Amino acid sequence: MSSQAPGRTLRYQDFLGNNRGGNLYTQVVNQRIGAVLALVAYRLGWAPTVLTLINLLFSVGAAALVVVVAPSAAAGDTPWWPTAVAAAVAWQLAYSLDCADGQLARAADMKSAAGARVDILCDVVSQTGFVAAVATVSTAYSPELPTWFVAGFASLWMVNLVTSILQTGELGGSIVSSRNPVFEVIKLIRDTGVIVLVMPLILVVAPQWMVWFTGFFTVTNGLFLLASIAFTARTALRG
Repeated sequence: MSSQAPGRTLRYQDFLGNNRGGNLYTQVVNQRIGAVLALVAYRLGWAPTVLTLINLLFSVGAAALVVVVAPSAAAGDTPWWPTAVAAAVAWQLAYSLDCADGQLARAADMKSAAGARVDILCDVVSQTGFVAAVATVSTAYSPELPTWFVAGFASLWMVNLVTSILQTGELGGSIVSSRNPVFEVIKLIRDTGVIVLVMPLILVVAPQWMVWFTGFFTVTNGLFLLASIAFTARTALRG
């Protein structure tokens, strides 16, 4: 059913009010930028999938740029900062577009099963690109990094996407649903908006630390996966 009354023109607040939430940074920054982008797309007459595909271009473009520059940057031939700035802007915009397509679909009653599938498929490609960028930088500065470590990082990174998909519909649920400020701050470590900002920052400050970024999220996502299984299994057994 449409959330738009007949003859009513949608405004910024209509799109922002139709966001899916997220962690603190996402809500304060990316959902708000997303509402602006959704409003612009609405006035241009674009379908939500247009925003999804533009998101894909920005996210994959940023990842490709990092992958291409990494070998020469690790050799000391190329400075990181131009690439890092471009990647940070592109990834933030891409993630905001990922927020915007859903806002547009819900607020303007433009939801479709095909559009939802395209969104998920593009998310998979975007996340794969980000993983490739992180892994390329990590191995460029730490060539002795074992293959199993990189494979573990890549596999467990997709926990973020899987759990995000499982948050919707009848499968929805959260391990920590509290809005306590302390929990909100802690959950920033799994906030996509923060992650795609920190990664380029590391490129500028100390790219050799990327291996620690990789290790941190391998452990964090692994623990989150185990906690999710335990939490969900307990709920299922009680039901």
